Amino acid sequence: MDDDETEAVHLRRIDPTQNMRRFYVLAVQPTLFGGASIIRNWGRIGTKGQSMMETFDAQEEATNALARLARAKRRRGYLNADATGSG
Repeated sequence: MDDDETEAVHLRRIDPTQNMRRFYVLAVQPTLFGGASIIRNWGRIGTKGQSMMETFDAQEEATNALARLARAKRRRGYLNADATGSG
């Protein structure tokens, strides 16, 4: 596994006009049985949020799913956490 593949994706969506301050974090982690899992964490910025884990048989399946989820969130207005401004 390369470090690039396991690097977490941190996204934020901030819209003061709608009182919206959300985060979404995606990460791929290996399982004990040779597969990989996507760990998702989301919620309002400043809260613990919710978590969900989805397991795949192969690392490449998990990596593809992570890319697909990140694309979908970006289409909905989420930006990389380091690129977001105050609004």
